[in-house]
Amino acid sequence: MSGTIGIMAGRRGAAAIAAAAVFAIPVVAFAADCKQEQAVYVDRDGAYELRFTPLNSPSAAASNQFKVNALKTSVVMEGYVMPSEDPVRAIGVLMFNCPEGDATGADLDACTIWQGAVYSMNAKGEMDNLQPEGAAAAEKIVLPGLGPAIRESSAWGEGKVSVAPWDVLTFKECAT
Repeated sequence: MSGTIGIMAGRRGAAAIAAAAVFAIPVVAFAADCKQEQAVYVDRDGAYELRFTPLNSPSAAASNQFKVNALKTSVVMEGYVMPSEDPVRAIGVLMFNCPEGDATGADLDACTIWQGAVYSMNAKGEMDNLQPEGAAAAEKIVLPGLGPAIRESSAWGEGKVSVAPWDVLTFKECAT
């Protein structure tokens, strides 16, 4: 009788291990099934969400557009990724409270809170330039210096954001 109980416990244990293996697959494993323009990312502290959206313009100079929401606040920042050359880089810009309509260079400088290279990272930790719309979503996005830039920006302060994000954001889901 104890042999039967041991076998049954062994089967339950194997089923539990199999279930754990299925449910423990990291979310990033599904990033490849998502297009970059539908990818949603979160920072390690769960304070920020970065959500890519389609450009809806084949003639746009940007290769990607996104919004960064400071969760638990009303702060929403708008960003774009553009290709650059020599060396080839994906360059991002993040803006907050930019004027509507025609804006001067000075207006855009005043509302730009971060600008820099935008990298993708795979599960092996290998980095590359963020790929444009239509490509498979990156498993992680790296925005070097994002946290300190937000801390020094107009988005920081009373009634705004009070937690700086980590510079690495991890794939959360694919928006539909």
